[in-house]
Amino acid sequence: MKIVVVGGTGLIGSKLVTKLGEHGHDAVAAAPSTGVNTLTGEGVAEAVKGASVVIDVSNSPSFEAEAAREFFETSTRHLLEAEAAAGVGHHVALSVVGTERRPDIDYFRAKIAQEKLIQASPIPYSLVHATQFFEFVTRIADDATEDGKVRIAPVLFQPIAGDEVAQTVGRVAVGEPLNGRVEVAGPEQSRMDEFFRHVLAAMGDSREVVTDPHARYFGAELTERTLVPEDGAILTGTKYADWSAK
Repeated sequence: MKIVVVGGTGLIGSKLVTKLGEHGHDAVAAAPSTGVNTLTGEGVAEAVKGASVVIDVSNSPSFEAEAAREFFETSTRHLLEAEAAAGVGHHVALSVVGTERRPDIDYFRAKIAQEKLIQASPIPYSLVHATQFFEFVTRIADDATEDGKVRIAPVLFQPIAGDEVAQTVGRVAVGEPLNGRVEVAGPEQSRMDEFFRHVLAAMGDSREVVTDPHARYFGAELTERTLVPEDGAILTGTKYADWSAK
């Protein structure tokens, strides 16, 4: 089965291409570096020709509100138009747990706009909402740093290994379309401030982690359960300590 992976050269996309190929699928990495630019539309129609499934794990190069919204809306429109013309039977998109709970977060609002386009399309679809990746822990800490201190809210946090995000997305992609969403998260739930305090210390990072109920996460305050899944989510097996020890 031909499966096009949009964003196929990135963190999750490259893992997906490898995993799908190992299972005998014709996995095609679609990215600007391979001649496919979903923002301009260049190469999109040709890339999806003959595909049974298109998986979109691409990401906006900017988290700024207007830039992120423009990227996800424009790219998704180009994809869905090309897929409809090519007769693609399943559109899969990777999104984030909690998008609908805090639409005041610019990036979440952009992802909501993307999902609305997918849901309104006639193409059968599946949405995979994942929690934060282990690979982005340092980036989250950096964004939360003010005057040398990492300000983190004492809310629930349940990050996941990128490999297991890719595995879940791949399984959903080769199955029947959900015409809905599924959530996936790591196996351990903890307080976000405690998690970062422990992890940064283990990394040898000397920054102090300050517990701040009003700390902002990429521009907005979090509620207790903004970043964790609801009941019924897929829970993976790799713990952060085991992942970081590799």
